[in-house]
Amino acid sequence: MAEHDTVPVDADVDLHVPADRVELRPSPVPVLAAISGGGVCGALARYGLQQVWPHPPGGFPWATFAVNVSGCLLIGVLMVIVTEVVTGRPLLRPFLGVGVLGGYTTFSTYAVDIHGAASAGAPWVALGYLAVTLVGALLAVWAGTALARLAVRR
Repeated sequence: MAEHDTVPVDADVDLHVPADRVELRPSPVPVLAAISGGGVCGALARYGLQQVWPHPPGGFPWATFAVNVSGCLLIGVLMVIVTEVVTGRPLLRPFLGVGVLGGYTTFSTYAVDIHGAASAGAPWVALGYLAVTLVGALLAVWAGTALARLAVRR
């Protein structure tokens, strides 16, 4: 290792003392900032879509369904991109995967929508929505992964 390649030494850190080694760990701030910024973007996109595509009580929540299925498709694509194409970007996955797509998809609203449909006297809508979203989300992740791998190999 060349002299200019060495890590700077912090005089008050004794590597023999486990508590002192904590100072050498990387800061979580860049990752948390990436997740936070991405989360804001994703949540705003979801909110906007749900505002332009509302559903009545007991009706099928198409906006939430579209958000969750499209988000799962994009998660499949993203996982191929960050594991096989762009591997040297440590903040890409936290920003896009955890932040943007985590803020965009909304499985808590999915549960609330199921409860809302059942409470509004539409148990078949609730049950259908529960099943179709689950199957749709799983198929979307699979399709996103398959399509991204196909595109990457070309």
